[in-house]
Amino acid sequence: MPTAILTGQPVPGSSIEGDLRSLGFDVRQAADAADTAELLAGVPARERVALVDAGFVGHVHALRLGLTDPRFPLAAIPGALTAQAAGRPALIRALAHENSASGGTAHGGAPARAKSSVGDVDSLADRVVTALDTDGEGVHRPELGSLVAEVPADPQARNEARQAVAAVDDEAVRLKSAVKARDGFFTTFCISPYSRYLARWCARRGLTPNQVTTASLITALIAAGCAATGTRGGFVAAGVLLIASFVLDCTDGQLARYSLQYSTLGAWLDATFDRIKEYAYYAGLALGAARGGDDVWALALGAMILQTCRHVVDFSFNEANHDATANTSPTAALSDRLDSVGWTVWVRRMIVLPIGERWAMIAVLTAATTPRITFYALTAGCAFAATYTTAGRVLRSVTRKARRTDRAAQALADLTDSGPLAQGVARIVRGKGAHLAPLSAAGGVVLVVAGALVWGPGWWTVLMAAAYTLLSAEAVSRPLKGALDWLVPPLFRAGEYLTVLILAAKSEVNGALPAAFGLVAAVAYHHYDTVYRIRGNAGASPAWLVRAVGGQEGRTLLVAVLAALLTAPQFEVALTVLAVAVALVVLVESIRFWVSAGAPAVHDEGEPA
Repeated sequence: MPTAILTGQPVPGSSIEGDLRSLGFDVRQAADAADTAELLAGVPARERVALVDAGFVGHVHALRLGLTDPRFPLAAIPGALTAQAAGRPALIRALAHENSASGGTAHGGAPARAKSSVGDVDSLADRVVTALDTDGEGVHRPELGSLVAEVPADPQARNEARQAVAAVDDEAVRLKSAVKARDGFFTTFCISPYSRYLARWCARRGLTPNQVTTASLITALIAAGCAATGTRGGFVAAGVLLIASFVLDCTDGQLARYSLQYSTLGAWLDATFDRIKEYAYYAGLALGAARGGDDVWALALGAMILQTCRHVVDFSFNEANHDATANTSPTAALSDRLDSVGWTVWVRRMIVLPIGERWAMIAVLTAATTPRITFYALTAGCAFAATYTTAGRVLRSVTRKARRTDRAAQALADLTDSGPLAQGVARIVRGKGAHLAPLSAAGGVVLVVAGALVWGPGWWTVLMAAAYTLLSAEAVSRPLKGALDWLVPPLFRAGEYLTVLILAAKSEVNGALPAAFGLVAAVAYHHYDTVYRIRGNAGASPAWLVRAVGGQEGRTLLVAVLAALLTAPQFEVALTVLAVAVALVVLVESIRFWVSAGAPAVHDEGEPA
């Protein structure tokens, strides 16, 4: 059980002790800094501990935000601070300095008496936070908005603070903050107005975000199963269940924010289940169409490739500019001006076909039309959205004067998923001639894709795949710090995935495209897993994993060689074996990482696109 230490003189009529107990804290009283240090030493090192001024006045949700969020080792609001196990040493040092300074000057030579933001109040919690800041410790301070959190200096100020607390509906603020500030039109106006109440219902019944995420996955898989029946009733049920799955998908993130239940397992589930649900549904539609005599596996795989490449464009651009300096451009300024015009914000969010609009479109078209029409509409919409977003990011990149950092270059290098072949050649060609990474990557993609289209399974395509490997190596031979170098990872994704799609289609054997779908899905999972590791500042996938699955250029070359060597039925079997092997290796390592103590404790409601 976490422990809260109340410091200072108790205030008659104060509800702070009861508020802390309602948040799950064991409350203890301390008269001064020395007494606080003694009580702190008695709290087990692995437990959360909080220091709270006995005179604190504020909303319970302000205390919840400041003292219970599991993502931050140290966090504070006015009059209160908390430390988890990782932040405990810093708290002990700061409190020790405060004790040693009690007779004269405080930590760092500052006056011993620090004033809070409200009146002339000597708050031990605030003084310790000041000491932590002086030491350079990262203390998280949550945005409180209209919530009250202060330590009044006198009875009049206390009465005014209590009136301010009564004037703001704590629960309404908590419900509102459970919804993401930025979301798509469909999600904002058609889902979130009621899903937030579903999130509260789940919280009051002890359900966790992970349980809701799992329910969303199961619902989507049932929807895919309904679509696979190939009947009109099955298609209608699939559309309804897909929307229900999306409601639960929104609810899990809102529940996490409502109850501050962030976890490493939740990060893994939420980061990957959206893609599993969507691509499983594509497969269900393809199976349903096949029952009706229509083969749309190529369309299903094409939609998956397009959607994955869209996401890689988003991820690569954001990582390339995550900490870039002088990060300004006329294009970005124009975008900011457009954001000030209300209706343009929603139009721009809708035309990129974010997940809410996309799933709504898929659900309606599934119920009302055929899988082929659904995939045609989906591909057209995603292609337009991809063109719009990519063009805008290219314009921003060529008009901004920014210097990419080593961190950005490393993130882009990790996202390329370059294997031992590309890395080996890159060491040989490094530093020789001009370095135009996007042109090299694009040239390699054109060669291998065009070769597969023109020659199909054959040795000319193998030659083009070998040229693609060499150009891939040249693209990553130096740090990716150029203005458009963020295009390299999505170009590699397009080259690998399209080669698999085309060679499977050219083999003209019934099971090749479903096998290719499985292979691309397994590899795409690996790429999404890499993205979310980087986002959590946990590094990319381990080098041994990249080597084990061959890297993007190694897999592309292998598929080309298999297509040339084997007969069509044998090629189908080879794709299936390769898909299973990649999926097993990637999933085992992914599960190991995300359930380990070193995984980032983040939870997100899913990508807006």
